[in-house]
Amino acid sequence: MGAEPDVTAPWSRLSPAEVKVVLGGADRPWLVAGGWAIDLFVGRQTRTHADIDVLVLRADQHMIQERLHDWEIYAAHPPGALRRWLPGQTLPTSVHDIWCRKDADGPWQVQFMIDESDGSHWVSRRDPRIRMSLADTRRVSSSGIPYLAPEVQLFHKSRSPHPKDEHDLHATIPHLAPAQRTWLHDAIARTSPTHPWLERLTSGSARAAKA
Repeated sequence: MGAEPDVTAPWSRLSPAEVKVVLGGADRPWLVAGGWAIDLFVGRQTRTHADIDVLVLRADQHMIQERLHDWEIYAAHPPGALRRWLPGQTLPTSVHDIWCRKDADGPWQVQFMIDESDGSHWVSRRDPRIRMSLADTRRVSSSGIPYLAPEVQLFHKSRSPHPKDEHDLHATIPHLAPAQRTWLHDAIARTSPTHPWLERLTSGSARAAKA
């Protein structure tokens, strides 16, 4: 199998527009995720991004191999070892991240998030009671780039927020519709009832109601 690749190797991430070029002909859905999803929702780049995440449903995982057939593709096996993802291999449910680069000596360029679904709904790995219709998870930017709904992305980020995640919440709250704030508040409250974001989402809703 050879030596495991270096997870600390440099990144030269694709832009959302470049991801669209690579995946644009795919016959399965994909969504720009992570901080870029927040910026696509807000309508401008609010911070720098060292990498780029793309969400693909577990049922559609082989689309990655089909579209990036000549790339180096590695699955992140817990607790974090990268192992070559062999063509046609179905990933175990413990694997949620895929790292990709064009060649063995090149930088990492895109990371895929493998998420769960149940029929026509996205389902949270943290709590299967938290779900959303697949149609509602998909948003499209003015430039035609599909991206993950911000409330779902912020729910992902709420698990263990870093400064960049706090930034993304601050940038997003003023743009969230009441129904989006309610969904995010309820999802976080179900998994973390004392989460500090809950008060900010509630106060944001109050301000929006007065506007």
